[in-house]
Amino acid sequence: MERINKTLSRLSNSPDFRQRYDDLKSEVLANPDIQSFLNANQERITDGLIESHLMKLYEYMSQTKNCKDCRDLGHCKNMMQGYQPELVLERNTIGIHYRPCPSKVLHDERKKTERLIKSIYVPKEILQASFADFSLDSPGRIHAFEYAEQFASSYEPGSAMKGLYLYGSFGIGKSYLLGAIANQLAEKEISSLIVYVPEFLREMKQSLGDQTLNEKLEAVKNARILMLDDIGAEAMSSWTRDEILGSILQFRMHEQLPTFFTSNFDFKGLEHHLTYTQRGEEEKMKAARIMERIRYLAVPVKLDGPNRRHS
Repeated sequence: MERINKTLSRLSNSPDFRQRYDDLKSEVLANPDIQSFLNANQERITDGLIESHLMKLYEYMSQTKNCKDCRDLGHCKNMMQGYQPELVLERNTIGIHYRPCPSKVLHDERKKTERLIKSIYVPKEILQASFADFSLDSPGRIHAFEYAEQFASSYEPGSAMKGLYLYGSFGIGKSYLLGAIANQLAEKEISSLIVYVPEFLREMKQSLGDQTLNEKLEAVKNARILMLDDIGAEAMSSWTRDEILGSILQFRMHEQLPTFFTSNFDFKGLEHHLTYTQRGEEEKMKAARIMERIRYLAVPVKLDGPNRRHS
C-alpha cells in the first residue's frame, strides 16, 4: 500500500491538480477584502505564510456574502447567520474570528428587551410602518412627517435631539409614525424601544411582586431612543406618575436621550390628566413637574384627519 504522503506528493505534482490549486489561489488573492488584509499586514506576511494558510483564506472568502448590501438579519447569506468573518493575524498564524454583525446585535438587543418587558408589544402594522405609506393630507401631518424624517435620517448615536409629542384623536396615525421612525432607524442599525404606556404601567405594578421592577425600569430609562405610546390613556396613580414615569423622564432629560410620545391629549389636557389620581387627589405641582420634562424632551405636533383604522 502506498503511503499517504507519497500519494499527496504525487497528486500535488500532477498538472491537473496544480492548475486547480493555482486557479484557487488566484481567486483568493483577487478578493478585495483579502487584499486589504494582506496589504495592512504586508510587513509580517510572507509568501510561505500565504501558502500554508491558503485554505483559511478560502474559508474566509466563501463565508463572506455581501454583508454591505444585506438588508436585515433575515436576509443574511453567511453560513453562520448574523456573524461576520474577520481575518486576524496572531503570531505567525492567519485565523478567522466570527463576530456578530450590526443586524445581529440589533436583533439580539430587541429580543432581550422584549423578553424583559411584555408591554413592548405593538400591533403588526406598526412594526411594518414606513414613511412611504404615511398620508400627507394636512399641514399638521406634513409638519410631523418632515420632523420625523429629518430625525430618522440625521440622528447619530450620542447626539442630543428632541423627539416628537404627537397628539390628536384616535386612529389618525400617531403610533404608525412612531413605527416608521423606528423602522427607518433600524435600517441604520440604531435600536429604539416602543412601549405601550397603559400596559407598561400595569406591568410595573405587577413587577413589585417578582423583583424585576428595577431591571425593567433601567431598561426603559436607558433605551437609546424611547417611544412612549398612548400616554394619558392609563389610570394614573401617584406612584406610577412620580416613581415610574417621573423617574424615566427625569433620567432621559438629564442624559439628553431622545424621547417620543403619542397621546390623545394636548399638553394642557395631559397636565389635567396627570393632576388627578385614581383616588381623586389633586396634585398640580407634581403634574406640572412631569409636563416640564415632557416639554424639554419633545416638540408638540397635532395630527388630524379621519380615523384611518376604519377607512
